[in-house]
Amino acid sequence: MHFKNKVIWITGASSGIGAELAMQLAVQKAKLILTARSKEALIKVQQKCLEHTDFCNIVIADLSNEYEAEDSVDKAIKQFNCIDVVFLNAGLTQRSLGFETETKVYRKLMDINFFAAVVITQRLFPFFKEQGSGHIVAISSIAGLMGYPYRSGYAASKHALQGYFETLQTEDAVSGLRYTIVSPGRINTAISASALTKDGSPHLQNDVGQLNGIPVQKCVKKILKAVENNKKHIIIARGEYWLWVIKLIVPSLFYRIANKKGMIN
Repeated sequence: MHFKNKVIWITGASSGIGAELAMQLAVQKAKLILTARSKEALIKVQQKCLEHTDFCNIVIADLSNEYEAEDSVDKAIKQFNCIDVVFLNAGLTQRSLGFETETKVYRKLMDINFFAAVVITQRLFPFFKEQGSGHIVAISSIAGLMGYPYRSGYAASKHALQGYFETLQTEDAVSGLRYTIVSPGRINTAISASALTKDGSPHLQNDVGQLNGIPVQKCVKKILKAVENNKKHIIIARGEYWLWVIKLIVPSLFYRIANKKGMIN
């Protein structure tokens, strides 16, 4: 088991991909640190993980707040005085047309999806440099590779995340520090229910496409395999993958398909 006794920090660990990462890593006997805003939801995940591993600590934080994000790094390090892998998974999606979306929604999406990851990463650099090793896994999205209707702010934040971590990969400035970018398509989680609408209120419904997405268990297995094999980037998607390929090869066709498919969802 590759992750046995490794210290793993997971943000956004209270649900979806984050919670499933915690469970599969617990089965591998990893030493876990789980972070999210909801203490109640996080404790439920923690209790399930402790059925498989002896070490599962929690750090409560609202990562959209820069000071809490910075503080969460210090608290996470203090748990075991070591972090081998950090999964930057905290995120929020969107369901609203760009022209009607309020600016505050874009700011919130950027704060959670982009700036939280940047703040944590920048704060971790000195630690990983001193430790001499580390692995940062950025959970991005296929929306970080192409635009799609009703996701203008979400796609923008994930494009920013993609650019930031690709640049760090090219710089390779911290010895022993590795990066993996994960670009999932539709995964069967409840992420769309908490999506922000045009005024910032929650979407409160699960999209049919999301419910028919790749099972989260299968997605997480692919993520862990990619980290184990030190992959720089992995796409986990079905039809969305081919739409991305069409964008690269026949851009004009991509725009027609994306509009037709996305505007009816």
